[in-house]
Amino acid sequence: MTTLREVERIQTIVIGAGQAGLSVGYHLSRRGLPFVILDANARVGDSWRTRWDSLRLFTPARFDCLDGMPFPGDGDVFPTKDEMADYLESYATRFRLPIRHGVTVDAIDRLGDRYVVTAGNHRYEAEHVVIAMASYQHPKTPAFADQLDSRIVQLHSSAYRNPAQLRPGPVLIVGAGNSGSEIALELGRAGHQVWMSGRDTGYVPFRLGGTLGRLFLTRFVLRFLFHRVLTIRTPMGRKIRPKVIAQGAPLIRVKPVDLATAHVERVPRTLGVKDGKPKLADGRVLDTANVIWCTGYHPASTWIHLPIFDAAGEAKHEGGLAAGEPGLYFVGLHFLYAMSSTMIHGVGRDAERIVGVIEARTAEERGPLPLQYPRVPAPVRQ
Repeated sequence: MTTLREVERIQTIVIGAGQAGLSVGYHLSRRGLPFVILDANARVGDSWRTRWDSLRLFTPARFDCLDGMPFPGDGDVFPTKDEMADYLESYATRFRLPIRHGVTVDAIDRLGDRYVVTAGNHRYEAEHVVIAMASYQHPKTPAFADQLDSRIVQLHSSAYRNPAQLRPGPVLIVGAGNSGSEIALELGRAGHQVWMSGRDTGYVPFRLGGTLGRLFLTRFVLRFLFHRVLTIRTPMGRKIRPKVIAQGAPLIRVKPVDLATAHVERVPRTLGVKDGKPKLADGRVLDTANVIWCTGYHPASTWIHLPIFDAAGEAKHEGGLAAGEPGLYFVGLHFLYAMSSTMIHGVGRDAERIVGVIEARTAEERGPLPLQYPRVPAPVRQ
């Protein structure tokens, strides 16, 4: 039987030290509000370091910075996953954010007017809890995956690192979003026959490297369309939000011609298994040696013991404010407020807004508390 240690009381607990959690921490620090960030990883940035070897961000470096600290180097290059990880680690160090590593949160419960956060044999009580974790938690694969022939190598995209993991022969990529397209392109260029299965999510119709492409991306797609137009406050945003959450965003860097040049064949959805092989919606059965599931993630929310979930297991919230739970917040989820909410350049606005709510509620209910963390400079808007 586990014995809990003495309860630690903190005004605000932030769960997760990725870009969302660091953004929340930055804005809490600016306001001098007491908080702590709990993170299961050993280092800031580890969630980036463990992704596939050749991964580069889908947006140029000038759009990959958090409030208060520009991304170093050439603003027009696409940072590697390790460069992004190192940037986040430097960010946490620069602003002296109070992060406790190796802390896996097991449960969130309510006790009167406080939230109880349990992590192993440690118990925290807080007035405010910010769940600053992306929608990418537990890998999701279809129920029929275990019916595939055991000789077929199966990997979820979260476990894919490089082509050396695969058997010689064809590869089926299940999922046609940004991750699936990038992996398909890499494997096609490595000499594999590649099928990519799934809905067409569309694509940004400009190359991002040229002047015209950069202007289109910066002024229209990122700053205007994704950040201002496609939000929960506009009719267009509310209409498109369910589709984006279900099917993913359009391809940002990869174009159909790139896939065709790498001999990646687009095929219909994968719906089941026949004779140990994947079966497509058009009835075709593919004789493949490998399957990579780029099929997303489960929200992994069973540890949140609060009545805030709908029948599909999705958290009910309004722009990150949990329904019926004043004091519980989300940052980093798909389309939390806007299409840009999951992107590095968009998460800061959501974090600042949520922290503003925390500050207002704190002042209204209890007044300012004596414990203050060092304030940090005002954000640098890119």
